[in-house]
Amino acid sequence: MHFVVCLKQVPDTSEVRIDPVTNTLMRQGVPSIINPYDAHALEEAICLKEKVGGKVTIVSMGPPQAIEALKKGMSFGADRAILLSDRAFGGSDSLATAYIISTAIRKIHEEDPIDLLFAGKEAIDGDTAQTGPGIAQRLGFPQITYSIKVREITETSVTVERKTEGGRQVVQAQLPALLTVEKELNDLRYASLPNMMNAAKYEPEVWTSKSFPFDAAQMGLKGSPTSVVRIFAPPVRSGGEKIDATKDPAGTAKSIVETLLKENIISDRPLAKGGKL
Repeated sequence: MHFVVCLKQVPDTSEVRIDPVTNTLMRQGVPSIINPYDAHALEEAICLKEKVGGKVTIVSMGPPQAIEALKKGMSFGADRAILLSDRAFGGSDSLATAYIISTAIRKIHEEDPIDLLFAGKEAIDGDTAQTGPGIAQRLGFPQITYSIKVREITETSVTVERKTEGGRQVVQAQLPALLTVEKELNDLRYASLPNMMNAAKYEPEVWTSKSFPFDAAQMGLKGSPTSVVRIFAPPVRSGGEKIDATKDPAGTAKSIVETLLKENIISDRPLAKGGKL
């Protein structure tokens, strides 16, 4: 079977800083990592490859340095890596990004039919959760989002357990299909030494806007109906009031209750029939 994983290189959010003058992310000196949700998508693709046989292709869109993330992905056991990199792709929002990636994946699918396509639930630098579903929509693939367990895969279908706000849901989709995944899906492996050595020598394919026909009106800033107007760090919250109740527990409790009543956080009025005040 052929598994394809959409993978993004993102700045490590624990190291992100914001320029107070320009209100933009300061990327200088900030380490980049594989988007955590995408890492779990890659892990699941490799697990399925080991279980049922086949191969794993990684596709990423980004600047030339994203090759590092692709090499990292290869060290875990992927078989092929493709980077979509071109200045014409710059400034793409989630809609334009979905167009570019889906166009490339359609080309891959024509040459080597895809059975299952994976994407992380969202990227930690954008949190939109729109690109994966957008790719599925453009390709005409059925999609299962928020996947937490692949229960079964056959030559024609995949059965997945997905997370919902109210619990869990089991869904079956016909192949080819796209899954967006949660971190609960699996545990990440360590790269083996042979795979690390192979990855170090591997050179990912680089596709540009000239590799095959792209519609310039649907990518970059022209193809992006949304834009980031301003980015800023939220103000630092002041600490809450601290109360020492060791000297007078009863008096402190009474004072707290009076404050809660005054602020209408709690009420001393009895509930009417039906549970209403």
